[in-house]
Amino acid sequence: MQELHDAPLAPLTTFRLGGPAARLITATTDAEVVAAVRAADESGTPLLVIGGGSNLVIGDRGFDGTALRIATTGFALDGTRLELAAGENWSDAVARTVEAGLAGIECLAGIPGSAGATPIQNVGAYGQEVRDTITEVVAYDRTLRETVTLTAAECAFRYRHSLFKDRPERYVVLRVRFALEDAGGLSAPIKYPETARALGVAAGDRVPAATARETVLRLRAGKGMVLDPADHDTWSAGSFFHNPVLTDEAYAAFLTRAQDRLGPDTAPPAYPAGDGRTKTSAAWLIDKAGFTKGYGTGPARISTKHTLALTNRGEATTEDLLALAREVVAGVHAAFGVTLVNEPVTVGVSI
Repeated sequence: MQELHDAPLAPLTTFRLGGPAARLITATTDAEVVAAVRAADESGTPLLVIGGGSNLVIGDRGFDGTALRIATTGFALDGTRLELAAGENWSDAVARTVEAGLAGIECLAGIPGSAGATPIQNVGAYGQEVRDTITEVVAYDRTLRETVTLTAAECAFRYRHSLFKDRPERYVVLRVRFALEDAGGLSAPIKYPETARALGVAAGDRVPAATARETVLRLRAGKGMVLDPADHDTWSAGSFFHNPVLTDEAYAAFLTRAQDRLGPDTAPPAYPAGDGRTKTSAAWLIDKAGFTKGYGTGPARISTKHTLALTNRGEATTEDLLALAREVVAGVHAAFGVTLVNEPVTVGVSI
C-alpha cells in the first residue's frame, strides 16, 4: 500500500482537474482497501474513494483528507459467471468477455473507469445497463464495519442510480459479480436504435459480439467518448448531465415550451420511462438552448463532437468547468423549464 502526502489528484481524473489531497493511499488488495477505510473512519478523517476517476469533479483547492485510490486487480471467469475486482479497468474487462464469446456487456465497451464504479452509477449505454447482468456486489459496509454481499435486488438499481449512490458514505465496493450469456459468440439482442442502424439490423437482432463491441467503440469515438490523451474532447467525464426523466405533467409543459420556441411541429426525443414518466435527451436540450458543439471561448468548452460533454481544453481550472456547467444549466432552464442534473460526483464544489 503506497502513501503520499500533498498528492496531486488531477492526474487521477479524466478531466485532469482538481487540487491535491492531504494524503493519498493506493490500495492493491481488498484487505488494504478495508484497512484504509477503517483507519479513516476510526480517526474521523474525511475519505474520498477514487477508482478510474472518470466521474469526478474535484475542486481546485483539492481534498483535505484521505483520498483512497482503489487499484485492486482480479478477473475471474467461470463459465458465464464473471467476478471483477473493483480496480479492474472496465473497458478492458468488456473486451475480455467478448474474446471469451460471452454476451451481456459488449455494448458497454469504451466506457472509462473501473469496474467498482459501474454498480454505483448503474452504468449504461447503447441499450445495456450493468443491472441487466450484475448478480452480486461485494462491499465494505462502513456502518456495520464488515464486508457484505448484496444481491442485485438489494442494490436497488434504477436509471443511473443505485443504493450505493443513495448512501455514498456507507459502502465501498470491493468486487462485482455478473451473469453473462453464452450465445455462441453472438451479442445480446440489440436494443438501441442508433446501434441497430450502425449495424444495419433490426432491434432485437443479434450480431457477433465482437462486431457489436467494435461498432459501439466507433460510435463512442465519434462523440469523443473514448479516452485519447491527445484529444481534448476526451478530457471530460463523458456525459456531464443526466437525460431528464419527467412526469407526464412536466413533459407536457416542456413540450409546450419547446413548440413555442422552435415551432408547432417540434417533437423532442421522448422515451417511456415507466410510472407515467418520460425520458428526454439532455443533448437535445443543450443544443436547442443554443449551446452547440464547441461552445465557449475559455479553457473549458463543450466538446466539438458531442454537446453532452464538457471538456478541459488543456489549461482549465475546475472553476472554469463549473462556470460553463452553470451557464448551460441556466440556459436550458430558461429555454425549456427543465433543470439538468450533473452525472459526475462533485468534491468540494457544487454546480
